[in-house]
Amino acid sequence: MSKAFKKKEIGGKALHPETLMMSYGYNPEWSEGAIKSPIFQTSTFVFKSAEDGKAFFELALGKREPEKGEKPGLIYSRLNNPDLEILEDRLTLWDGAEAAAVFKSGMAAISTTFMELLQPGQVILHSDPVYGGTDHFLKHTMAKFQIRALGFKENMEEEELMALLKKNEALDKVGMIYIETPANPTNALFDIGRCVQLARQLSTEEKPVYVVVDNTFLGPLWQHPLQLGADLVIYSATKYIGGHSDVIAGAVLGSSELIGRIKVMRSQLGSTLGPWTGWLLLRSLETLKIRMTTQLHNARIIAHWLKAHPKVERVHYLDELEPGSMAADIYRKQCDEPGAMISFDIKGGEKEAFKFMNHLELFHLAVSLGSTESLVEHPATMTHAGVDDEEKLAFGITESLVRLSIGVEDPDDLIADLENAFRQL
Repeated sequence: MSKAFKKKEIGGKALHPETLMMSYGYNPEWSEGAIKSPIFQTSTFVFKSAEDGKAFFELALGKREPEKGEKPGLIYSRLNNPDLEILEDRLTLWDGAEAAAVFKSGMAAISTTFMELLQPGQVILHSDPVYGGTDHFLKHTMAKFQIRALGFKENMEEEELMALLKKNEALDKVGMIYIETPANPTNALFDIGRCVQLARQLSTEEKPVYVVVDNTFLGPLWQHPLQLGADLVIYSATKYIGGHSDVIAGAVLGSSELIGRIKVMRSQLGSTLGPWTGWLLLRSLETLKIRMTTQLHNARIIAHWLKAHPKVERVHYLDELEPGSMAADIYRKQCDEPGAMISFDIKGGEKEAFKFMNHLELFHLAVSLGSTESLVEHPATMTHAGVDDEEKLAFGITESLVRLSIGVEDPDDLIADLENAFRQL
């Protein structure tokens, strides 16, 4: 069988990811010359020989290292599938990763990664706030496996973090530093480079401390954690990567060694993505930069407009950070663009927030984010409803906080919709 198209340059000129999204990892000869990969809707694959079957299983189960140039063979779609392998190849391009693994959801990506890399008795040091589902998994589900979650807030200095670890008798127990940056829903920023330094300081040869970054809010275009030293980057691929509110998926990217381990755990847990969803994500990747660039353009206009609105207390958007602040310094150091997620505090409380949202017409009142259509939700009672009430207040997730995911509509039309809803207050 002919090899997949893997050229990353032409005539010595490096090709951009948005160009490679059209062909990388696929050869039309595999599918009767079809310009796009078909959907490999099959549960199992036929081996050419018994020897091939043995060799494929040895690699899939991690029983041996691959020989030079050897690739895992196709066995069973819970383990691998051509649509998923092409998708994983293409996902590596934006982040410059060695390998990628895709999952049935963002939470499947997170939970599978935790299950593989953490051991009972260890501590996971995590940023606060995080997505509500992640918060519950960290603080409740992981406790069942004797893994303790310890949160830290933005703007904490290294001395404060070390004091936090000492106070909680966790200095020699940290197995992972997990950060969601920008944070959902406040856009709080955490310094990836500083977390990498702390992890190396806490690591030993026998017990490495991994740095894992949830990069969902900025997507693979506007921030690249692996290039800043993180071990793994995680995405809810449901969001910008999928981008059309019609799939649920997740992804983890990093070194071949770590992704190989995670894929073995993925096959054991059965959290592998299906081929139909994989095919839809391949299609979405072709327009990822176009969509995210338009959403970014719209969000900048809307955030600036909101900041001047008399019924808005405060806007949480990365292009509106206070100059000279720690957040502004972090943004300048590790982010390429501010993305398309905006949160703002409306003047009033839950009553005013609900009335405002109920009168929006173009913004759909729904959770999720990163899709072509604009969305609005109330974090305190929706995405973060399960977070402890005192913690929500400490993180700035108040009754007045409204979260917007900006889509690809005309920005003037979106502003007209927002203004009409504000008039009802």
